[in-house]
Amino acid sequence: MIELDPILLARIQFAFTISFHIIFPAFTIGLASFLTILEWRWLKTHNVLYRDLYKFWIKIFAVAFGMGVVSGVVMSYQFGTNWSVFSDKIANILGPLLGFEVLTAFFLEASFLGIMLFGWGRVSARMHFASTCIVAFGTLISAFWILSANSWMHTPQGYEILADGQLMPKDWLQIIFNPSFPFRYLHMVTAAYLTTAFVVGGVGGFYLWQRRHIPEARIMLGMATMMAALVAPAQLMFGHMHGENTMQYQPVKVAAMEGNWSHTTNAPLYLFGWPDQKKEETLYGITIPGGASLVLTGKTQGAIPNLKQFKPEDRPPVAPIFWSFRIMVGIGLLMIGIGFISAIQYFRGKLFASHWLHGIWMIMMPSGFVAILAGWFVTEIGRQPFTAYGLIRTAESVSPAISGPQVAWSLFAFVVMYTFVFGAGSYYILKLIFKGIPITQEAEQFYKHGLEASLIEGKPNKGEKHV
Repeated sequence: MIELDPILLARIQFAFTISFHIIFPAFTIGLASFLTILEWRWLKTHNVLYRDLYKFWIKIFAVAFGMGVVSGVVMSYQFGTNWSVFSDKIANILGPLLGFEVLTAFFLEASFLGIMLFGWGRVSARMHFASTCIVAFGTLISAFWILSANSWMHTPQGYEILADGQLMPKDWLQIIFNPSFPFRYLHMVTAAYLTTAFVVGGVGGFYLWQRRHIPEARIMLGMATMMAALVAPAQLMFGHMHGENTMQYQPVKVAAMEGNWSHTTNAPLYLFGWPDQKKEETLYGITIPGGASLVLTGKTQGAIPNLKQFKPEDRPPVAPIFWSFRIMVGIGLLMIGIGFISAIQYFRGKLFASHWLHGIWMIMMPSGFVAILAGWFVTEIGRQPFTAYGLIRTAESVSPAISGPQVAWSLFAFVVMYTFVFGAGSYYILKLIFKGIPITQEAEQFYKHGLEASLIEGKPNKGEKHV
């Protein structure tokens, strides 16, 4: 008879639910800001294309927002069912942080989301635009509190431990603005914007590829190009800053990311390899001598942490961190390259006629979601074997009464439910994209002026400063 480990299954269950959850809020953070820009341009220029694009993307935003809420509610129950010991010990710290998120962000979004979704034509244009701005701002506030709470679990401070083992807040400013929070917040929000940019740009590339909705597709791909060209390099800088912070506060995670077992100085940068936890070495490595030290310290002889500095029981699983980190960085470099090439083509006046580049944007549509998941795998697996780094071990955090079969059955139920619910939601979003943007009478007049043919050729036209 197979013995089911409740700790391992509880970890898999939480990883499964949070992986589904994180991609939807990340998408809505970027999409809410994109909708704000579209509505602002509509009010400023009265160009019907911006209005039609807003009405098209608001439907996708509503579905993604709903799926994000549903997945978040389900995930929160696991703190009580599977991780009751952890919840009991840190409730006085994480409870208020999550409560602040509900009070300042969720209520704000919920109050104005209805106006944003259903108020077009029913409230004034300024009121509707204000509602869109408030919802977009609410997504950023929500990310602030969630990432503050999660960052505290990685770099805890501002607390005191009572005699019964419970953690009590001592300094809320230290708790909220813990050492890793600013870097993780910048890194995550930027990732959300890039994810949305490549979805929007991919949809624009898809319509250009099919030679339909040409004016709208130009707007989408043009705005996505600007975002990728400007924000993707900034994301590389934010990621580097986050890495330096992690090396200071969670050095074992950095050692796992680099696959560095024994080098202290002149550590090689592993482009590829296979970390073997039993042999305590990275096999089949393709390396750049001194590269890891150079990236992390600015000099090839710089000292960086290695895994053998830590006891085996204090090391996280190395292989998934090592590979997830490379997937994340690889996608980030691809985004920089595509943004750079697209910007060049834009200024040459050839972006909207470069069908090969449209195909690349289509392929890159899911890349942001993959990079976000890879980054979260690095972050959360790298925190093991602790739930609160250096304070509470994962093995000590699980609920004492749960059994392996109980968690296994609930995990199976989650897999079935998520496949059905989120599969249906994702199918609906794809269906909206394939169906296309409804063409209004005003847009038909836009087409009748013969603009579409010139747009296919990629020639600039007067009055197109909005692109």
